[in-house]
Amino acid sequence: MPNWMNIIEDLVDRVTDIGSTMISSNSEQTLEEKCTRLLKNSGEATSLALSREILDDYKGLEDDDKLAFFQTLFSQFGVDETSLDEAITNWKLKPSEHLARRLHFATEPKSQDLIRQLNRAPGGTASLVRMRHDLLRLGKGSSELKSLDSDLSHLFSSWFNRGFLRLEVINWSTSAQILEKIIAYEAVHEIQGWDDLRRRVAEKDRRLYAFFHASLPFEPLIFVEVALTQETPRTIDDILAADRETLEPHEVSTAVFYSISNCQAGLRGISFGNFLIKQVVEELKRELPNLKRFITMSPVPGLRKWSESHLPLDNEQLLCEAIAQQGELLSKEFVEQYSPELNRLATHYLLEAKRSDGGPVDPVSRFHLGNGAHLERIHLWANRSQRGMSDSYGIMVNYEYDLPSIERNHESFLSDGTIKTSAQIKKLHRKKA
Repeated sequence: MPNWMNIIEDLVDRVTDIGSTMISSNSEQTLEEKCTRLLKNSGEATSLALSREILDDYKGLEDDDKLAFFQTLFSQFGVDETSLDEAITNWKLKPSEHLARRLHFATEPKSQDLIRQLNRAPGGTASLVRMRHDLLRLGKGSSELKSLDSDLSHLFSSWFNRGFLRLEVINWSTSAQILEKIIAYEAVHEIQGWDDLRRRVAEKDRRLYAFFHASLPFEPLIFVEVALTQETPRTIDDILAADRETLEPHEVSTAVFYSISNCQAGLRGISFGNFLIKQVVEELKRELPNLKRFITMSPVPGLRKWSESHLPLDNEQLLCEAIAQQGELLSKEFVEQYSPELNRLATHYLLEAKRSDGGPVDPVSRFHLGNGAHLERIHLWANRSQRGMSDSYGIMVNYEYDLPSIERNHESFLSDGTIKTSAQIKKLHRKKA
C-alpha cells in the first residue's frame, strides 16, 4: 500500500481518537439515537468518532437486533416529506432545471446521508460492505429492506466504480495474507491447498489477476484465473491437472479464462467482471503479442436444476437418471449413447431457455454475452467432479472474446437479446430442430 495512503489513514485515526475524547458517550443511547445525533453533528473529529462508535455497536449485535436496526433505518431515516412537498410545489409553480435538481436532492432518504457519514470512519467502507451482506442475508423477501438495499447499492456503485479500482497480478511473491484469501474465495474450482495454488499463480503459463479498492487494500474484490495454452482445452482437467506439461510464454496462442470469483458477498450486484475481463485482455495482449484467441472455459451452473423441471427433449428423464447413476465414472459406451441427447439439451438451454425479461436463464451466459463474447463451443463430460456433474452433468462451454466483434456483439445482445454463436453451435441447433 503506498505510503501516502498510510499517512492519510494514520491522520484519520488520530482525528477520530481526538474526537472520542470530545463526545460524551452515553451507553444508554440506542443505535437509532446515535445515528440521529450523527446526522445533526457538524464537528469533523466528533463525527468520525461517533461514526466509529455506531459501527462498533452494530458489529456486536445479534441477527435479530441487526434486522430491527435495518427496519429502523427504513422507517425512521427516510425522505423528509416536508422538504419534498416544498420542492414539488416550487417546481410545479415554476419548472426549471435549478428547481428540478433541488427536487432530486429532496427525494434522497436520510439513510443515504447516514451511510456516507459512516463511510468516513476508519474502516468504514469495509464495515459497510459487511453490513450490506447482513442486509442481503436477513432481508430476503422484504420489499422495505430491498428499498434500503437500493440506498447502499446506489452508493457502492459510485464508490466502487472502475476509476477507483486497481488491477494487480497475483503471483507467488504476493503477500501470504492475500494468497490465503485467494484460496478461500475461489468459487468455481476449489484450490486444493498451497501446491495447487502455486500451480495456478507461479507457473509460466498461468496468470491470476485481481481488482482491489483503496479502502480494502488486502481484500480482493474479484479475480480471474487464466491458462495460457496452444489450443482450446476440452476438459477442466486439461487446465488443472498437476502433471500437465508447462508451456513457455512464447509457445502459447490462446488465453483461457477458466475461473472468475467474486469475493465480497456485500458487493453482490456491483459489476466488476466486465471491466476485469476487458482490462486483463489488454494486459495479456501487451505482455504476449503472440496471443491470438481469448476464450473462457465456463461452467453451466443452472443446467441440471432447470432440466429437471422443464425436460424439453425426448428421453430427457432417462438421460437425467442415467447420468445421476453413473457419477464421475463414465464408460465409453455410456458416453457414446448419451452424448447426442446431452448436446441437444445443452444447446436448447443456452439458446432458448429465457427469463421473464427475455434474457438467458443461465447467469454465466448472461455475463459473457453481455460483455460482447459469443458462444463458441459446448464440451460434454468436461467437468466430472461431483460439483460439475451435480450442476450441469459435466458440461462446460467456451465463450470467445473476438476483439473486433466485442462491441458489436455487446450492442446486439443488449438491444434485442441476440445471442451470437459459432458455426458449430448453429449446426447443433439446426440438428436439434
